[in-house]
Amino acid sequence: MDLLNPFWWLATAIIGYKAFAFVDAAIRRDDAYRAADKKTKGFWLVVLGLALGADLLFGANPLTGLLTLVGLVAAIVYVVDVRPAIKLLTDGRGRGRNPGPYGPW
Repeated sequence: MDLLNPFWWLATAIIGYKAFAFVDAAIRRDDAYRAADKKTKGFWLVVLGLALGADLLFGANPLTGLLTLVGLVAAIVYVVDVRPAIKLLTDGRGRGRNPGPYGPW
């Protein structure tokens, strides 16, 4: 392990990002995925779990590892698209109020 190697830091950041996405997908409610009209919780757990597991098993190679990059894209899609939709439904902010088309009323 070479702490001065920037590729080691990049690989560590990729693994950490994938771990965050996997844990976040695991703690969200199953019915929130259906309510947000996204893929099921099981689908996201399998995709993110395989992406994280492959990096932990084979090592994350951010430059030439196609499996690493495909898994990173899946984690980015989850965090940017799926997570905000589910969070809006399950946080306390959207519950009990009608958000309306232009904001809460």
